[in-house]
Amino acid sequence: MGLPLVAIVGRPNVGKSSLLNCLAKRRISIVDPTAGVTRDRVSTVIEAEGGYFELVDTGGYGVEDRDDLTEHIETQIRYAVEQAVLVLFVVDVRAGVTPLDVRVAELLREKRSSVILIANKADDEKHDPAAGEFYRLGFAEPLCVSALHGRGKHELLKRIFETVGEVETERPAEAVMKLAIVGRRNVGKSTLVNALAAGPRTIVSEVPGTTRDAIDVEFERSGEKFTAIDTAGLRKRAKLADDVEFYAYARAVRSVRRSDVVLFMIDAAEPVSQVDKKLGGQIAELSKPCILVVNKWDLAKGRASTEEYGEYLTKTIPELDYAPIAFMTARDGRNVESTVDLAKHLYKQAQMRVSTSALNRILREIMALRGPSVKRGGGVPKMYYASQIAVGPPTIMVSVNDPSLFGNEYRRFLLNRFRERLPYAEVPIRLLLRARRPARTKERPAGPRSVEEP
Repeated sequence: MGLPLVAIVGRPNVGKSSLLNCLAKRRISIVDPTAGVTRDRVSTVIEAEGGYFELVDTGGYGVEDRDDLTEHIETQIRYAVEQAVLVLFVVDVRAGVTPLDVRVAELLREKRSSVILIANKADDEKHDPAAGEFYRLGFAEPLCVSALHGRGKHELLKRIFETVGEVETERPAEAVMKLAIVGRRNVGKSTLVNALAAGPRTIVSEVPGTTRDAIDVEFERSGEKFTAIDTAGLRKRAKLADDVEFYAYARAVRSVRRSDVVLFMIDAAEPVSQVDKKLGGQIAELSKPCILVVNKWDLAKGRASTEEYGEYLTKTIPELDYAPIAFMTARDGRNVESTVDLAKHLYKQAQMRVSTSALNRILREIMALRGPSVKRGGGVPKMYYASQIAVGPPTIMVSVNDPSLFGNEYRRFLLNRFRERLPYAEVPIRLLLRARRPARTKERPAGPRSVEEP
């Protein structure tokens, strides 16, 4: 049995995203006074009252979207309503019934028995009498809540479980892998997510910056569950138009942090930009396994070979020279499956361990090939042994006499030679040089020295 789906629906600015964040006990949806911030369906699993259900936030019904995406937003709302076993119809108790509230009520008329009417922004009891006005929308008694302050939260959860009925009581299985899909604007991230989900899970538009939230979309392959994280398209931070874009940017970076593998999408029809280069540097700094996904390859095919384009990427984004490259046309689903298989391979690489004996054999080979240079006026750099101290990413610690004696150029040489010889050549490797601790000596017990002592 799958998780029951509960959808949050209402006109713009009634507090739908705040309600999702309140029930989830963490900030998932972007909350901003600007109408129409949420566009796609944003979902999360809620655990309460000993059970689990999936909660979905939707865009504001009837919003006048500045990018002419109103029709797309309302299509996503209808998908959510059709799939939901219960709808939380949110209204603003302070504003009273509006024409848009009436339109939403008409949309939900067929699901009347599976709707909880929520009068939000009732921060205290003095607002409760005003909720009586909403009876004329044709639903049962409205529940007064304050998503911002958590008022009415427990009563709402109780009603949800009473209405939904049977729910899963065991924690849903975790995804075997989280894929963060990142890139600058209009490279096809949402198109790829929809190809993975085999349906219109996110809005796809020629309008740059359509996606704002980081949207987790689950999909299955060969009986395994994965999570694709669709993120906002990035552009230069100096050009971020408002707070909404700033939060979207921050969430995209956070999505990279919580992912297992990053699908870094590049537009084959456009030159690599400064935004691409900066994003590549951030992914490298976070030591995340990464695939350089060259999308819209059908538009560039014939102008360059895959080998030539690969050399171009290596020169322009050298920080990710170890990352494999996948050529894709997400719109047609071309090479999507093979890219997921490649991501699984990288994830497996990032979890591999190499024995200490094997690492030290490799270290001896590297030292025989080229040892560290002696700095003028400095000491003699020495390396003693190597060991792997972590996975995800693989982390190699080399014990040395003094890390300051090893320059950046030799560190890069050492890392590259390890990469050539280790079974995780396509994922980031952390190399740490640590000073060997001196041998411990038996210490005298602490305390004041006796005058009788010699």
